[in-house]
Amino acid sequence: MIVKQSKRVITFILLLSMLVASLLFATMYGGVIIPLKETVKVILSLLPFIQFDYNPMYETILVQIRFARVVVAGLVGAALAISGVVMQSVFRNPMADPGIIGVSSGGAFGGVIAIYFGLSAIHSLFVPLMGFVLALLTLFLVYMISTSHGKTSMLTLLLTGIAISSFLSACTSLLISFSNAGVMLQIVQWLMGDLNGRDWGHVQILIIPVLFSICLFIYYASDLDIFLLGEEQAQNMGISVQRTRNWLLIVASLVTGISVALTGAIGFVGLIVPHMIRMIIGPSHRYLLPASALGGATFLILADLISRLVIRPAEIQIGIITAFFGAPFFIYLIIKNKKKQEV
Repeated sequence: MIVKQSKRVITFILLLSMLVASLLFATMYGGVIIPLKETVKVILSLLPFIQFDYNPMYETILVQIRFARVVVAGLVGAALAISGVVMQSVFRNPMADPGIIGVSSGGAFGGVIAIYFGLSAIHSLFVPLMGFVLALLTLFLVYMISTSHGKTSMLTLLLTGIAISSFLSACTSLLISFSNAGVMLQIVQWLMGDLNGRDWGHVQILIIPVLFSICLFIYYASDLDIFLLGEEQAQNMGISVQRTRNWLLIVASLVTGISVALTGAIGFVGLIVPHMIRMIIGPSHRYLLPASALGGATFLILADLISRLVIRPAEIQIGIITAFFGAPFFIYLIIKNKKKQEV
């Protein structure tokens, strides 16, 4: 027990160290490389009662452009990772990810509508606003179809989510086919995940929902542990399965919808990060959830850094980078599950 606890403490220290290091390096590197010493000075000067002398040009680049983008990447990564943990536990399916009930497709379709009809040219916040509204409507529709006499069937919920997700993906493809070349390029880039131009306004939109969801999920950590034992076991232990499960899924779906609405569809974060963390510290959600939040934030920050450096000064869409890492890991999980079934 003491050895396991020590391993968890070491893991958290390493995850925090990696997160801080990724924040610094992702803020340093870009079209213009700013020295580490100057980067630290500027970032520390954001704290109250701390002030250093530095080049004002560095503040503009670091604070107004890069650091806000890096913070958005971290928040989205944390949101997708913890949502993945919850989905995998509630559905008792290691292949579940945050978009499993169609919310990601709804958010993506909303963003595409805003771009296609020119709302994004009026104001940049129309894209996340439309994305969130469609994600919310998708969640409402999936639950309305799946719920009968006050009870929601998990199988029906899953199948409904898949059906609606396919329909919304078809609607998205239809709008793309009707778009001119310029709009089509804009839509495709956004659908592959786009953090370009994210600022402190986007941070303000994200920070409260993400922190709230992390705290809520940690509060329900023991319930999530029991869910892994099965619905009947959870009911025998006095848990209101229907209410708790729906509440967790709704919050996980909404925080996913907000993330997709702000950054486009970024895949695999909610799938691979929880698995990697679970292999290190075990299945206890009391530790798995905060560790996954740290791991998800670090993963997406580093993916964004890679996307900016590979063909500098141009960028690769961040969804491409996460897919390069995520797809092989997903194949590994499939092979691992196949071997378990054969034993």
